[in-house]
Order: sequence, then structure tokens, then C-alpha cells
Amino acid sequence: MSIYQFSATTIQGVEQSLDQYEDRVLLIVNTASKCGFTPQYNELQELYELYKDKGFTVLGFPTNQFMNQEPGTNQDIQEFCQLNYGVSFPMFEKVDVNGNQAHPLFNYLTEHEKGFLGSKTIKWNFTKFLIDKQGEVVGRYAPTTSPLSLKNDIEKLL
Repeated sequence: MSIYQFSATTIQGVEQSLDQYEDRVLLIVNTASKCGFTPQYNELQELYELYKDKGFTVLGFPTNQFMNQEPGTNQDIQEFCQLNYGVSFPMFEKVDVNGNQAHPLFNYLTEHEKGFLGSKTIKWNFTKFLIDKQGEVVGRYAPTTSPLSLKNDIEKLL
């Protein structure tokens, strides 16, 4: 099994199979617009622009599960990301990343790459999962990890 067995709804409301990202290195991130880590959108966009032509994509999944830091509609989120950070990488509709209503993709990610002290739970916004070209989870990074600090890990997979 890999992430290619999952689908997700884009922020524009279109159901999309993740198998369209086969043979690409991915960085999957749960995001929020009103978080102290929100400026990481700048670095995520920078990574995307730097490596998109080499087979890399960032996938953003907004969530409102952490202190209501993503209260807007999908349209609000899309506009905020484009206007404030120039986000052009794929964004998906708002999802839960923990609990009974968690998106199946995040259940898969957290099962395959556990966090601090072996915890499956995502603790905060901007947790990052690095995916290789075969759709396998190869890394999990804390919200405090700068996206640009992942360049070496990304380049090894490209």
C-alpha cells in the first residue's frame, strides 16, 4: 500500500486521486492560516518553485483542529494563501488530521511515520510528511522544522 490508494478533494471541490502524483517526491503538510507557523507558506512555496520541475510537489491540507486556527471556508483559505504567500502548489479542502473523522490519508501517514515518542497523533499545524517516488512515507517533521531545512532530504529522493 502507498499514498496512491487515496484520494482527496481539492480546495476547488474536485475529487482527485493521489495516484496522479506517482513518480514525484511529495511533502504533505497540514496547514492553518492563523497559526504562528503560517509564514512557513513562504518556504513551502519556495521549495515547490525550486524543485517542481525536478519531480517535487507540496500538498497542503488545511485543518481547523488546533485551537480553531483555520476557521475560514475553503475559498477563504485559497484566497488567503494566494494573496499573502503566492501559494501555487496544490491545496486541498479542510480536513481533520486526528480523531474519528480524520482523513484516511492522515491515518495512513501517521501509522507509517510516528511522531515524538512513537505517537501517531499530529500535535500541531505544519507537521510535514516526506513521500518518496513510490508513494512511501520516508520522513515526518515537526511543525518547528523549517521547510527549507528539508532541501537535502528532498534532493536525495529526487
